[in-house]
Amino acid sequence: MNPSAVADRNVADILVEALPYIQQFSTKTIVIKYGGHAMVDDKLKRDFANDITLLKYIGINPVVVHGGGPQISKVLSAMGITSTFIRGMRYTDDATMDVVEMVLGGKVNKDIVARINQEGGRAVGLTGKDGSLILAEKMKIYVQDDQEKPPEIIDPGMVGDVVSVNPEIIHTLTAKGFIPIIAPVGVGKNGETYNINADVVASRIAASLEAERLILLTDVDGVLDADNALVSSINDQRIGQMIGNKEIKGGMIPKVECALTALKRGVKKTHIINGKIPHAVLLELFTDSGIGTQVFVNGPS
Repeated sequence: MNPSAVADRNVADILVEALPYIQQFSTKTIVIKYGGHAMVDDKLKRDFANDITLLKYIGINPVVVHGGGPQISKVLSAMGITSTFIRGMRYTDDATMDVVEMVLGGKVNKDIVARINQEGGRAVGLTGKDGSLILAEKMKIYVQDDQEKPPEIIDPGMVGDVVSVNPEIIHTLTAKGFIPIIAPVGVGKNGETYNINADVVASRIAASLEAERLILLTDVDGVLDADNALVSSINDQRIGQMIGNKEIKGGMIPKVECALTALKRGVKKTHIINGKIPHAVLLELFTDSGIGTQVFVNGPS
């Protein structure tokens, strides 16, 4: 749905339309991956804080996983540290990891917490190291450009992959009325720290919580077809076809893969939406047509 069309509707009609969704999601957990332009625009940051606070007040349990790539790049640049990217992932040496942990677990995380608390919520900041929330291991990258030769193994530094999630601390916080805000940093079995992709963390946390919904905020409207039109709902079979014919490409591929992983591990439904739209989370959850792409496994396409 065009957001301007929502704005033109009678407010009472929108509230009545929202009622069955509020009833459906009451007491349920919704995991939101917060990133992109919505994290840097002041107005959108306020809108997001309002949305999350409202969800909690009406009986829903929101859990937020956030990124912070632009903020990390800004601090690294100020410190004279040059970032190198390997297949879209930031090479993370010890010095870079120190900055990643400081920015994600410190400045970015606490800014989100403060904004939600200012709106009347009770947010608490975490990283994957708190309460042994995220056990991680070093990511292995295999590249095989020549089928006649063995694959090349690329070392991304302290970039991690999720081994397991222990959601006990999240359950404890949500039961006490708090809103967990999670930075995508994990801990290895020997205590080492890993930088992990926020979409991956959100997907795995949603699965561990058996969340009702996983919402991935991005900077585009959702999955777009060959004519650049929004695909409002899509199943795993069509995703495979669209990747094969290059309709889904670039950064959207890992997003749909994370969405499918969550679905196959028990999440009821996933959404990919444009975080640049004011109050995007509410519009997606509480209107009949939504504003982005709903992803299903063996569902309608």
